[in-house]
Amino acid sequence: MLPAAHRLRRSVDFERAVRRGTRAGRSTVVVHLALDPESERAPQVGLVVSKAVGNAVHRNQVKRRLRHASRAHLDGLPAGALAVVRALPASADASYAELDRDLGRCFDRAVIRASEAAKGAR
Repeated sequence: MLPAAHRLRRSVDFERAVRRGTRAGRSTVVVHLALDPESERAPQVGLVVSKAVGNAVHRNQVKRRLRHASRAHLDGLPAGALAVVRALPASADASYAELDRDLGRCFDRAVIRASEAAKGAR
């Protein structure tokens, strides 16, 4: 379970991460990441698991796995980061190890892209 301080809850924050953030994807997940370098709050993660992933049992299983994997990768996210993890249909058949590996790679790539974009904007 993600700690309360690290959960993305407001629709405004989801929208900001998806529309203004950078995107990194793999076969099972896509990560949208927006950085606020002036913010000192803890990084926050939100999940989007649509019906395309499968029935309620499969969606809930994917959500549990992604929440647990996200918790393990929180240390790699900078302060003020807003991350939205979108599960793709292939995530229903993926093992926890695959989801964890794909999520870690997406987080790493998204942080690099977002920091490069922030440097270019200065």
